Amino acid sequence: MDFPPEISVFLLSLTAPFILYTINHVSFLQDPQVILAVGIAVLTTIFLLANLSVKSKTSPDPLFYVFAVFSFTSVVGITNALQQDGFIKGFMDFYISKGEPHLSSAHCIMMGYWDGVVHYGLLLLMIHRISAGKPFRSLALVWAGSMIASQVVLIPGIVVGKYGKNILPAFWRNVPSLVLPVWAAAKLFNRPRELSIIPADKVEVCQKRTLFSRPIDLLFTLGLFGTIVFTLFRGFVILECSLDSCFNYIYQYEPYMKDSVGFPKVMMLVFLFYVLPLLTACVYGLYTPGCTWMLDWTLFLAGAVAQTQWTHLGSSVHSRTPFTYRIPRDEWRLVVTLNLLYAAVPVLLAVRCYTDQAFFMKSVPQEQASNGKKKK
Repeated sequence: MDFPPEISVFLLSLTAPFILYTINHVSFLQDPQVILAVGIAVLTTIFLLANLSVKSKTSPDPLFYVFAVFSFTSVVGITNALQQDGFIKGFMDFYISKGEPHLSSAHCIMMGYWDGVVHYGLLLLMIHRISAGKPFRSLALVWAGSMIASQVVLIPGIVVGKYGKNILPAFWRNVPSLVLPVWAAAKLFNRPRELSIIPADKVEVCQKRTLFSRPIDLLFTLGLFGTIVFTLFRGFVILECSLDSCFNYIYQYEPYMKDSVGFPKVMMLVFLFYVLPLLTACVYGLYTPGCTWMLDWTLFLAGAVAQTQWTHLGSSVHSRTPFTYRIPRDEWRLVVTLNLLYAAVPVLLAVRCYTDQAFFMKSVPQEQASNGKKKK
């Protein structure tokens, strides 16, 4: 009996806990070199089995295979998170001690929950849409932004933090986890955008309105300015700026940024050098009509910021983080609110751009606007 591709991938991904449990109880498979080899073999097998599930199709989308492999690793991620938090046991002990010790950190636990819920849901939905011949590019951009951000923080964080003293061969399995999403993002950005069909006269009217006559966009612009300021400030804090406000913030509000795991420091630097330029570009895109790139990059940015903020905020309150590095009880409400707002602005902006695209369409010649046609 042939299952639909999404069902086949779903069933394949559910084999992850059984494979982990088996390896955890077979001693000769727990050598560091063998762990890396087994990991490569398992992912290769998942790729081949996923290929069999679409063998009847003439030319399946190559991104299908990427999504199939990452659906398996997403289940591995949430299995680790559940074991580290004590909900299950007997699955990850060998891998933590002989593979990737950093997976026991609060950062990786929170990352595992995101992988197993958000990434996994997106992956299965995208595979379903691929098999049904429906567009999936917008969802994939959110996934790519989230996945790339998680790996850009994770890999350098392992190296520069306290886990850098004990890097084992299984660490290198993180390299494909970065390369494949980057390749997928490049493919996605080169594909046609999923544009709404909007009459040319409506596009013309919308683009003639100034920012002050668009209250929602004005509110988003102010929110972006606030996000930019907060990004700069936390960047200065992590770079050990000598200002009293920076010193007080890291000790009294977000002491997790001083944790020796390295992840929060790398995250703040990623925000400073990568997220900040994108936020600035979004301000320009809300002011200037016809910036069609906003429809793509806001989705990518939303995925990246949502994932990193979830991991950062969750790690700041997680029991695996030493008590002295957690958010102080007296400042808990303020810090959580600031971090939630920081994540909410890019996410809501992406929703606004995706649901109302008229302002971001290319300019329409007057003669076409008069005929009510939209330039393709």
